[in-house]
Amino acid sequence: MNSINGITFKEMLAGGVKALELNRALIDELNVFPVPDGDTGTNMSLTVTTAMREVGLTDTEELDKTALAFSKGALKGARGNSGVILSQIFKGFAIALDNKTELNAKLFAEALKKGTEIAYGAVTKPKEGTILTVVRVMGENAVKFAKGRNVDFLVFLKQVIEAGEQILAKTPEMLPILAKAGVVDAGGRGLLTIIEGFYSVLAGEEIKMIRDDAVRPAALTVNASGAVVKEDDILVNDYDNITFQYCTEFFITHLNSTTTSSNIDKFRDYLMTIGDCVLVIGDLELVKTHVHTNHPDLALKHALKLGELDGVKIENMVEQNRKIKGEDSKNTKKVPEKDFGMVSVCAGDGLSAIFKDLMVDVVVEGGQTMNPSVYDILGAINSVGAKNVYVLPNNPNIIFAAEQAKELADVNVYVIPTTCSPEGISAALAFSPDLTAEENFENMKASFAGVKTVEVTHAVRNTRMNGFSVKEGDIIAISGKKIVAKSTSITEATLASVRKICTDCDMVTMYYGEGVTESEAAHVAEVISEEYPDLEVATYYGGQPHYYYILSAE
Repeated sequence: MNSINGITFKEMLAGGVKALELNRALIDELNVFPVPDGDTGTNMSLTVTTAMREVGLTDTEELDKTALAFSKGALKGARGNSGVILSQIFKGFAIALDNKTELNAKLFAEALKKGTEIAYGAVTKPKEGTILTVVRVMGENAVKFAKGRNVDFLVFLKQVIEAGEQILAKTPEMLPILAKAGVVDAGGRGLLTIIEGFYSVLAGEEIKMIRDDAVRPAALTVNASGAVVKEDDILVNDYDNITFQYCTEFFITHLNSTTTSSNIDKFRDYLMTIGDCVLVIGDLELVKTHVHTNHPDLALKHALKLGELDGVKIENMVEQNRKIKGEDSKNTKKVPEKDFGMVSVCAGDGLSAIFKDLMVDVVVEGGQTMNPSVYDILGAINSVGAKNVYVLPNNPNIIFAAEQAKELADVNVYVIPTTCSPEGISAALAFSPDLTAEENFENMKASFAGVKTVEVTHAVRNTRMNGFSVKEGDIIAISGKKIVAKSTSITEATLASVRKICTDCDMVTMYYGEGVTESEAAHVAEVISEEYPDLEVATYYGGQPHYYYILSAE
């Protein structure tokens, strides 16, 4: 048998799907990270099952059309990292088999190589010792095995599988955590299972369960460099400290007419700033997205700029970890240990320290350009361990998210509608443990009614507003939503803003941001004091990004 046609290729694909489904649970057991993405066997099985369903809908017997339908179906059904990578491998098959009617060893090798190229390109940080390594090594060996005339396809495929088995057995040497668990890589095992299904169909053999020694090799004692692996050298999974909590997947469909490939690339780059395990694949017709992030809302928001969303799936990997560990959520729920607690949102290590000095229990990082999600705030509320929790959003764009978190919380939550850090500081100062929850709520809301605030920053674009003609780079002072001063000098803009807000005030507090030195802040305070000798001026390090000064006048 030197080549196969479209009908046989379709049967091979069906055999691969069947083999993977038969061994799905066993491949799941290879997982070394108990989170949704860790269900490798299930994710890969769902991916190829959807792909096979797409082939059935086309009702074609042509090789290239079958490969294309399987590829498109795999992308639509891709689940988790493993499923997405698998879909890219079969995209390589579709490209290599385009306009082809017969599949021989040489063409199969080209398909594996193309699939490898596309799969590696789809992963932002390719890691060896995974499915990527397995497909790459199989492709490299396939090229060697396909050399010559009249290569028997069945013999060739057996050789490719053996090469895959050999590199799969070495994956624990590349990823010590696999060695620690005594297993091979689950994604690589899943891919080989599919190829073995191909072989079983061609050889007329029964599709069987994977041998135990094919998933749990003998304990390895050397690493990829040949050095002895010591217990202390092996990485241990820190299941309780997952960096990015939400496994987020969705499709971008019906892309806008103005969306370009460059926009998709920029979207991928953006996701890398808010998470990891980023995969953004597809074309101007359909884009599959996968990311681990603490801000799924931001991922969806930016995706909507490209087109419509479909198939949105967000899974809490921390909660999944709890379930896998067999913890009863009712039993593990934190019992409130105290009556009152406070949560504050702010940007800047100086402001964060100030809030903590004011007995704020948890400070959530966030601000004007970095709004925390509902679940960020909810997590902070739940971590306080109090029956009544006061939330200080300190930004008008965060108040709604805080209100949403309030609805999801298991304790009493009071959202104080603070729109900036100085208002939050006034509210925190107004809290008294001797008052009731409602009394504190009313006092904290009323505490910042007379506070006047100004933020000094630089303009990021040209505009005309509030009687000012502003150019990009100008120093501007903003109070509320209005520009109150403009200058080319930070000191002059700050002084001009003080003139606007310090009428009938006794004190002004300045919080200086990152990039501003203590001596520079002291100089600005001195200039203000010289002009307003009766005005008390205090300076504190805020460390806030983007804003040179945040001023509070009372």
